Amino acid sequence: MSPDFVQFRSITKTFGGVRALSEVSLGLARGECHGLMGENGAGKSTLGKVLAGIHRPDSGDVLIDGRPYVFSSPREAMKARVAMVHQELAFCPDLSVAENLSMGQYPQKFGIVLDRKELAARAEKLLAAIGVSLDVWQPMRTLSTAQEQLVQIASAIGTDPQILVFDEPTSSLAEPDAQNLFKLIETLKSRGLTMIYVSHRMPELFRLCDRMSVLRDGKYVGTLARDEMTHDAVVQMMIGRSVEDYFPQHLSGTKGDVVLKVKDFTSPGLFQDVNFEVRAGEIVGFAGLVGAGRSEIAKAIFGLDSHVRGQVEIVGKPLPLRSVRASLRAGIGLVPEDRKRQGAILGMACRANISMAILDRLRRLRFVLDRSHEKSISSDYFSRLKVKAASLEAPVSSLSGGNQQKVVIAKWLARGGKLLIVDEPTRGVDVGAKAAIHALIDDLARQGLAVLLISSELPEVINLSTRIIVMREGHMAGELPRTDASQESVLRLMTGAALAA
Repeated sequence: MSPDFVQFRSITKTFGGVRALSEVSLGLARGECHGLMGENGAGKSTLGKVLAGIHRPDSGDVLIDGRPYVFSSPREAMKARVAMVHQELAFCPDLSVAENLSMGQYPQKFGIVLDRKELAARAEKLLAAIGVSLDVWQPMRTLSTAQEQLVQIASAIGTDPQILVFDEPTSSLAEPDAQNLFKLIETLKSRGLTMIYVSHRMPELFRLCDRMSVLRDGKYVGTLARDEMTHDAVVQMMIGRSVEDYFPQHLSGTKGDVVLKVKDFTSPGLFQDVNFEVRAGEIVGFAGLVGAGRSEIAKAIFGLDSHVRGQVEIVGKPLPLRSVRASLRAGIGLVPEDRKRQGAILGMACRANISMAILDRLRRLRFVLDRSHEKSISSDYFSRLKVKAASLEAPVSSLSGGNQQKVVIAKWLARGGKLLIVDEPTRGVDVGAKAAIHALIDDLARQGLAVLLISSELPEVINLSTRIIVMREGHMAGELPRTDASQESVLRLMTGAALAA
């Protein structure tokens, strides 16, 4: 395999004083699927965006088939048959699926009238190419995140690219959709497409990629051939040290009194007859398939479900249902599943995001914010969680996924409380940041905080939790102590195989 079809030569890119890429040079062979791996903030997505014309490098060259290119926009890259599937979804939410898929090139009748029949046919053909069936006239805002991701994949493939960049394409996909995407990528590779696959999920990279390159702190570390790609080798290159175990080697601290008690918790169509307790110093994990009701229970406890009924107690006191204000007063914090839409305000500074949950405590006068106190508290948690950013005033949008998650967690730590609910705490986060977040969650439990953990990653929920509650189709399928929990035992409860057996 001769890596001369696509070449990056000494690519350097800086954002606001932060060097995202520094003298990066690597090559891709024609027709290969080349993996890019590295911690959050290592420069993986930035390198892909340089190739796709989204970012123009400060210095360095991009060569395609021996010819140098300087793309000033994605349109210019598209002319060179380069397309990208983004991690961050970017559509016009009030336009239909069909209109978004033909953006900028609407078919017309007589040169002036929109050809709706052709528009729909084109959209259906693009979706069919990746095995997806949708009502192409429904507005984008009505789609789930996973459906939006599939539409974006269809859009990129529809441009007939010769080079395709995938940036965390499965971060929003359920397992069946992810498997369909893998089959599609294998088909595209057989047709001779050259692909860059950016992901933090090693099993995907090992399955799909012919070679893998690793970036660390914006610098090129090295490239591994397929027979050299092992878990330990990749981790060693990513973080510059060996990681024997990503999870804390100890159970969380001694269990105290009951902090959260949930009884006869029901929300029609979402979950039914849920009963459990969480004690101080305990991490109770929730496992289940997508749609099993895990996140819905978390939102209902926090007061975000207007139809829920049942009983919730915090440290023995009844908690009014359907009231976020009451949950905040009771000392409940929620790190939501979707940090970008629900956990942080991306355009605001890290300082403002961290202090957001304690504004009521930062008033110097009735309507005046004590800026110095706000900065002091935000700076303290910014440092404690080792957030990597240009400064405390950097917008959260400029941070990597792992550091964005740290800011969201810092917001609730600054407020303090008795119960922290963390929903998918390491989604879209690399292995180094995962280890840091795992250690943080375990340390919080050791300090006496009650933690409710929801995760789709079975190793995460099994290794972090004191005990695991398994949900299936809105009902509690069973409960396992950590000592009895294995991927097989949890999966049996998740899928109903235990009952069948």
